[in-house]
Amino acid sequence: MLRKPSSLIRVFPKAGWRPVVKRASSHALRVTFSNGPSSPLHRHQISSSRPFSSTSRAYNISITEEELEILNEERAIDNVDVCIVGGGPAGLATAIKLKQLDHDDKLRIVVLEKAGDMGAHIISGAVLEPRALRELFPDSEFYDENGEGIPLPPELVTKVTKDSMRFLFDEFSVPLPEPPQMINKDKNYIVSLNQVVQHLAGVAEEMGIEVYPGIAVSEVIYGQSDDGSSFVKGIATKDMGISKTGKPKDSFERGMEFHSKITVFAEGCHGSLSKQVISKFNLRANSEPQTYGLGIKEVWELDPAKFEKGLVAHSVGYPLNNEAYGGGFMYHFGDGLASIGLVIGLDYENPWINPYQEFQLMKHHPFYKQFLEGGKCISYGARTLNEGGIQSVPKLHFPGGVLVGATAGFMNVPKIKGTHTAMKSGMLAAESIFAAIKDLPSANELAEQEEMEEEEGEAQSFSSKSQVDIPPIDLSSYQTAFKNSWVYEELDQVRNVRPSFNSPFGLYGGLVYSGIDTLLLKGQLNYTFSHRAPGVTDANVTKPASEYQRIEYPKPDGKISFDILTSVSRTGTYHSEDEESHLRLTTPSAPFKSQGANDQETMNDHVESSYQVYQGVENRFCPAGVYEYLEDGDKMKFQINSQNCIHCKTCDIKVPTQDINWSVPEGGDGPKYYMT
Repeated sequence: MLRKPSSLIRVFPKAGWRPVVKRASSHALRVTFSNGPSSPLHRHQISSSRPFSSTSRAYNISITEEELEILNEERAIDNVDVCIVGGGPAGLATAIKLKQLDHDDKLRIVVLEKAGDMGAHIISGAVLEPRALRELFPDSEFYDENGEGIPLPPELVTKVTKDSMRFLFDEFSVPLPEPPQMINKDKNYIVSLNQVVQHLAGVAEEMGIEVYPGIAVSEVIYGQSDDGSSFVKGIATKDMGISKTGKPKDSFERGMEFHSKITVFAEGCHGSLSKQVISKFNLRANSEPQTYGLGIKEVWELDPAKFEKGLVAHSVGYPLNNEAYGGGFMYHFGDGLASIGLVIGLDYENPWINPYQEFQLMKHHPFYKQFLEGGKCISYGARTLNEGGIQSVPKLHFPGGVLVGATAGFMNVPKIKGTHTAMKSGMLAAESIFAAIKDLPSANELAEQEEMEEEEGEAQSFSSKSQVDIPPIDLSSYQTAFKNSWVYEELDQVRNVRPSFNSPFGLYGGLVYSGIDTLLLKGQLNYTFSHRAPGVTDANVTKPASEYQRIEYPKPDGKISFDILTSVSRTGTYHSEDEESHLRLTTPSAPFKSQGANDQETMNDHVESSYQVYQGVENRFCPAGVYEYLEDGDKMKFQINSQNCIHCKTCDIKVPTQDINWSVPEGGDGPKYYMT
């Protein structure tokens, strides 16, 4: 049964006492309290969040001393061997591979996932290439008599039976030759990735891995080595029950800390903590900035007469013009279902482009409309994805932690696939982690040792003993393993495809070059294209609205196309009305703080810097109606509807002023995707 740490313990520490959570090998939690200089908070100078102040000019709120004391309660600490932040395919593959290597069952491996249910925040196409899964489960019961297939329950997979690639003009389409990387027939499988994640989470639990959904991780805990350098000590989960004004509610629960030998960041594309460690440890010193796409997707129940089980269709062209990179997809799977979506590169320059509306237009093209008429839309979602390829993969390791999966950016853009490479990266990381920690005393062994010492009256702080004399681990072996893996080989071979679309020839030039590169050159030429000039990102390529003509999109018909709030209602998204906003504005007059609401002064600063130039680009790039500009007399007012947020991260990536920071809301909040 999946468990939440916050539901297992509730700590009310006495003044001056620090709670320490201990878990014996039976995985039963117990809480003790320790005090004094032996605490690792003293010995290792662990840095935590800045304490809440009693007043905040930027947010115009006042917090009483009693409220301040509640907000600054000491956190409970749990010691584990490996803490994995993110319960997607990469995080679960890391955990499962580690447990497979841990033949003595000595390691405590914890997976923390912010979604209320495993898989509830997962969205993808998805056509799975089974290579990584087959390596992870070589002896699966789900293979056929010849040992072929994919190691997943048959009800979760649909084998691809037909490939189609079309170039769409306004009213008709023509076939295109498919690059070898995009051929799926008879070798790959259509799935609902959130169902696959649910299955993998169940496998992990059965193996003894601790899987905790509904736990949002909001902070990296750093330590300091003797030489003054920083390392990742662990993470802290988000406090629960803070109002939108920054005050603790009656339901307030302090987050807890997980300290580990290695912390694995598997948050998916543009993770809120991953971007912090990438910056702190300068992991992009030798790589290009990441470039992103936004994928918008629906799941439909089709008219049975129009269902072609196993069909995989891709398109380029309409509704996107020559200046925007992207394309559409449709996959028929399961019992009469189809995934349909549009991916658009977030490096578009025209701020009048609205990706959500472009998707609605695409569905009305005859190629897609012929399948959708008479059907019913049952699910909607959107998520950003990495498109930078090998040029944009950062350094993968740093003292105390590693990056795996989409957090690092292993998507193969020409294949339109990233799950197999993400999972393999987690498996490579697991092998390096296990080699580094297998001979160290485990968290369980140290807990048992302390229990014996307690009986003899010689006990020290468990948290202190578990970390003393264990220097920070920096897994350069993982970087080497990646460089020698088929993941690197696969990404290196197609490294020039995505940046070729940024040439002056745009979409058409990119298509021509991509055909030559994937069919003939196969990455063998001795050069590597850059995505853009050094330091240029998807945010700062956006040009002023005055340089383009406003785009007027047609109203939805309610049958094939829908208004944005109808679509958001299909995501099952929930955030408490009285919860501090997880979408934070950062301006010179109000630097980022973790508490309180975005006040009017901050909003006004944003209007001044953004609206005058980009004319409400936030309202257009967001696929969930989170951002609005409203007329307020002779002024324009900026409004953030954070309750609508479906955690796609587009705002954090694309806003030209780079003053919106996406952070995690309370655990369990956000979308509850179905069949995505």
